[in-house]
Amino acid sequence: MTTRTPLFTPVLIVGCVIMLISFAIRASFGVFQIPIAEEFGWLRAEFSLAIAIQNLAWGIGQPIFGAIAEKIGDKRAIVLGALTYAAGLVLSSFAVTPTAHQFYEILVGFGIAGTGFGVILAVVGRASSDENRSMSLAIATAAGSAGQVFGAPVAEFLLTQMPWQSVFLVFAATILLVLLTLPLMRVPSPPATKTELEESLGQILLRAGRDPSFALIFIGFFSCGYQLAFVTAHFPAFVTEMCGPILPGGVLHSVGITTTSALGAVSISLIGLANIAGTLAAGWAGRRWSKKYLLAGIYTGRTIVAALFILLPITPLSVILFSVAMGALWLATVPLTSGLIAHIYGLRYMGTLYGIVFFSHQLGSFLGVWLGGRMYDMTGDYTMVWWIGVGVGALSAIVHLPVRERPATAVAAA
Repeated sequence: MTTRTPLFTPVLIVGCVIMLISFAIRASFGVFQIPIAEEFGWLRAEFSLAIAIQNLAWGIGQPIFGAIAEKIGDKRAIVLGALTYAAGLVLSSFAVTPTAHQFYEILVGFGIAGTGFGVILAVVGRASSDENRSMSLAIATAAGSAGQVFGAPVAEFLLTQMPWQSVFLVFAATILLVLLTLPLMRVPSPPATKTELEESLGQILLRAGRDPSFALIFIGFFSCGYQLAFVTAHFPAFVTEMCGPILPGGVLHSVGITTTSALGAVSISLIGLANIAGTLAAGWAGRRWSKKYLLAGIYTGRTIVAALFILLPITPLSVILFSVAMGALWLATVPLTSGLIAHIYGLRYMGTLYGIVFFSHQLGSFLGVWLGGRMYDMTGDYTMVWWIGVGVGALSAIVHLPVRERPATAVAAA
C-alpha cells in the first residue's frame, strides 16, 4: 500500500506567504499612478515608464535569481530579493524626479524577481511529489493572486491616511517581514534522473535553446505579460476616467463603492479574487490534460474577453464583468507554463529555464505599461493599446499548438 504524500507542506505554505506579500505590493502600483503624476505634474508616460522599467528589471532578474538559488541556495536568494525590494521602495519614496523614480524601480523589479515566480515556483516544484506538483504550483500562484485581492485596496486606503511616500515605507517594512518565515522552508533534495545529474547548467541551456518548443513557449508568454501589466498599471486610472457614473442607490453604491477611483482599485481586487479559482482550476486541469492546449484555450479566452470589453460601452457593470472574466484567466498560465517546462526539461534547472521564459513575459509587461502611458499622452485614451493586446493574445494562442509536450530527451531521441 503506497502512502500519499501531503499536498500542503511547510515549503508550500511559506512559498504562498512570500508570494502573497510580494504580489500584494506589486499589484498596487497602478493606484499610485494619478497621485504621483498630480503631485509633481508629470506626464502619464513618466510614471508608466517607471513601472515598465520595474517589469523589465523583474524579467532580467528572474533567470539571475533562479541561477543564484540553484548555486547558493533558495533561502539566500529570497533574502537577497527581499532586501533589494525594500531598498527600492525606500529609495522610491524619496524620488522627486521621473528619472530618479524610474532608476529606483530597477531595484523594485529585481526584488520582485527574488521573491516571485521564478524562485518560489522552483522551490515548490522541487519539494512536491509528481502527483502533487501541478496543484502545488497552482496554489503558490494563486497565493500571488490573493495578494492582488487586497494589495490595491490597502494602498487606496493607506493613501487616504498618509502621503504616498509613507505608503512605500510601510510596504518596504512589510516585505522584510516575510524573512521571518524562512526557517520553516526546508527543501528536500528531489530524486533526479541520470541525465539531470550529468548535465551542467550550460548544457541544459544549450539544449533548450536548440529546441523549437522552448522558443514557442518563450514567444507565447509575451502576451501574458503585456496584458497583465497593462491592466495592473493602467486599469485603475482607465476606469476612473472612462467609466460611466456610479449611480446613488445602486448595488455598488450600497457597498461603499461611490467613486470610479474606488471602483478602479476594487476591479484589481476582483481580478485577483477570480484568479484564485481560475489558477487552481488550471492546476487541477494541468494534471489531467495537455498543458499546451489548455494554454492555447486560456489565451483565446483572454483575447475574446478583451475584445468584447473595448467594443461594448464601458460602465460599472462591464468593469465588474471584465474583472471577473479576465481574472479567471489571469495567472492560470503560470502553473501550466512552469509545469510544462518542468515536464519537458526536468526539475534541476527549472528556476533558470522558467526565468528565461519569464523574461519574455516581462518584455511584454514593459511594452504594455510603457505603451499604455505613451499612447494615452498622444491620443488621450487607451483604445489602440487594448487592440494590440487583443492581437498578441491571439498570437499566443496559436504558437502553443505546435509545442512538443514530452521530455526533451525523448524529443532528441525521436
